[in-house]
Amino acid sequence: MKTPSIQRKSLGNQGHNKMPDNELIQVYLKTQSSVYFSLLYKRYSGKVYSKCISLLKDETLAQDATQDIFTKIFLNLAKFSERSKFSTWVYSITYNYCIDFLRRKKKEKNLFSDEIERVPDVVEEVPDTYLLEMEVARLKKVLNTIPPGDRAILLMKYSDEMSIKEIAGVLDKSESAIKMKIKRAKHKAQKVYKEIFSNN
Repeated sequence: MKTPSIQRKSLGNQGHNKMPDNELIQVYLKTQSSVYFSLLYKRYSGKVYSKCISLLKDETLAQDATQDIFTKIFLNLAKFSERSKFSTWVYSITYNYCIDFLRRKKKEKNLFSDEIERVPDVVEEVPDTYLLEMEVARLKKVLNTIPPGDRAILLMKYSDEMSIKEIAGVLDKSESAIKMKIKRAKHKAQKVYKEIFSNN
């Protein structure tokens, strides 16, 4: 008896638009009403598409990827454990999809090579502020120039604010390897920035 009353209240006053993600998921799973999943789609489809196009570099591929990703989300929503934020879970699926796509279609098998776990730490640390204080247009150009694997890991860390542990889970690597990969990706970004904008 409780579920219908929740649904009536939410649909009647449009309060469901302001419901937290986890609550929306629970109500959707109880009612199977598509309105709730549609709200989740509206909240995240633009962000997912933006991440897809930043990695895949093609509007059509990004559109198709976004649909495939939300199909995966829809089919696996009942498995969402709430151990992480829903947004983190969505972005994990998004990055994994795009990384797998690039590996299959573009033969970039070393996007996240295990070599980073064997190479000595010879790169000087680049402060986070170096990236965070870049002009947005310049930062986008830098990210579009560095390899997809480096771009993805920097987006996870600084755009999605995922923890080292969360990134390690997404990429199935050790936390120490992720720290090194982020360090090297920042170094590449710094190098590209200097190459592009040194005369500006």
